Order: sequence, then structure tokens, then C-alpha cells
Amino acid sequence: MNKIYPDAVAALAGVLRDGMTIMSGGFGLCGIPTALIEAIRQSGVKDLTVVSNNAGIDDAGLGLLLQTRQIRKMISSYVGENATFARQYLAGELEIEFNPQGTLAERIRAGGAGIPAFFTRTGVGTQIAEGKEVRGFGGQDYVMETGLRADLAIVHAWKSDTEGNLVYRKTARNFNPVMATAAEVTVAEVEIVVDAGEIDPDHIITPGIFVKRIVPLVNVHKRIEQRTVRKRVAA
Repeated sequence: MNKIYPDAVAALAGVLRDGMTIMSGGFGLCGIPTALIEAIRQSGVKDLTVVSNNAGIDDAGLGLLLQTRQIRKMISSYVGENATFARQYLAGELEIEFNPQGTLAERIRAGGAGIPAFFTRTGVGTQIAEGKEVRGFGGQDYVMETGLRADLAIVHAWKSDTEGNLVYRKTARNFNPVMATAAEVTVAEVEIVVDAGEIDPDHIITPGIFVKRIVPLVNVHKRIEQRTVRKRVAA
């Protein structure tokens, strides 16, 4: 089975449809599947539910899909840094389901592991727990959270072999590995593609069985969301 596709548009052909749920890896602008997001934008699909830690910024990441109003609902942890998101949400044009960050990560991991629900202390006694089952364990209250799955996961990896075994680089790993396991179809954009067997098995983070399609990146542009520097001290 050939998993290599010439570009992001080809890799998403026949997969995208209106109203689908998409998991999008990344944290801020780190490790986001930029080429795949742009291909989704070009496709024009709409009414999307997107599961992602955050919604990018106004002119990058998922912010591009907010500009074109292709996203109907976000399931996220943090949505600051994006004025477009704020305007659409306050105008009632965008639905948001907030999750504590660890809860969001565990909901995705649970979905990939076939676990329908779990209990956590995070959010007990807050709006997060409203409408959810609360149960006592060991003298403490825990709120039940459900696992998350998606129709499509788009992820960014540093290296892949032709069988789809993925290696991530440093903090760009973030949400990508758990999302890769929690969707019906996972498409990975990768910076380096090598032949099967060239990656040390101990270095593989996402096994290729989870990855259906691979997009080798020709140009990789990695933006810094908030550049913080200090003045150089004179010698």
C-alpha cells in the first residue's frame, strides 16, 4: 500500500466533507500541520468541528479556517491570541467546548485507546462539570469525561518512513501522537521521508498502522508565535 502522496491536496482528496470532525495537532504554532490546514482551506469544506489545543492566530494555523468561516465548533483548551475567534464567538457565530488542557489530552488519548470515558478531579465544582456525572472515589469527587474521536486527524512529524512510522522533534511532538491514534483516517505531513526499516524501532513514536497517508514537505516554514529576546550584553 502506497502511503506517499505528492502534496496535501492529493492526500486529503476523497477524505474531506462538510460537517466532519477534524483533530489538528500542534500547540500554538509549534508542530502544526500547516500544509494540510492550507489544503483544507482551499477545499472549501465547511461546518467543521475541530479538536485542537488552540485556534492558531489570526493569520496562521487554524486561524486561516476561522477567516473563511469553515469552522462551526472548536473543542479546545486555550483560544487566546486570536481576535477573529473572539469576534465570531462573541457574535454567536462559533461554538466552543472548553476543556482543561490535561483533560483534553486525556480525552483524545482515551479515544485512541478505545476507552469511552474516565473520571478526573479536574473541573469538579466548576462550570466544566455541569451536566456531567460526578462520582465519589476515596472520599473525593470526580467528574466523568468522555473519550474523543474524529473522522480525520492531521498531524506534523519530523521524520517518517514509507510505512508511516513517525518521529517527532522535541516540543513539536505535543498533541500530535495522541491525535494520530484517535481518528478514522490520519494524514501526516513530514519533513523527512526515509525508506522502510531506516528508523530505529526504539525511536518510533507513532506506529505506521495508525497513519494512512503521508505528505512529504518541500518547504518547511516554522513561525514563532511570540518571539521573546533580550538585548545582547556587551563583551
